[in-house]
Amino acid sequence: MFGGGSYMIGMTDRDTTLRFDPRFDDAGLVTAVVTTRAGGLLMVAHMNAEAIAATQASGEATFWSRSRGRLWKKGETSGNVLRMVEMRVDCDQDALWLVVDAAGAACHTGATSCFYRRVEGDALVPIA
Repeated sequence: MFGGGSYMIGMTDRDTTLRFDPRFDDAGLVTAVVTTRAGGLLMVAHMNAEAIAATQASGEATFWSRSRGRLWKKGETSGNVLRMVEMRVDCDQDALWLVVDAAGAACHTGATSCFYRRVEGDALVPIA
């Protein structure tokens, strides 16, 4: 399996533990990928320890806004909140996956998903 066990090279306790221990980057952030229950990709954002705690406490997705320099609860002005169904962490705990129920558009442009354009060469083509 995976080259006779060589896949375990570089594995740490964080990779196999059952304790939630996010590995934050130098800015104190982890990447958060947000999808619907059906697997539709909605957005990618960043979370710090405070945003994770707020999300877990309220059940509504809260992120760290790098542009605003503060916590940002998705939908705080639009009402388009993201109700967390499940939070998952990747193997080395440096990325999160939030499965949510969305109450409206996820993108600030009004699009359902922030990924509403396809790249074709140097052009962007809207996805219907």
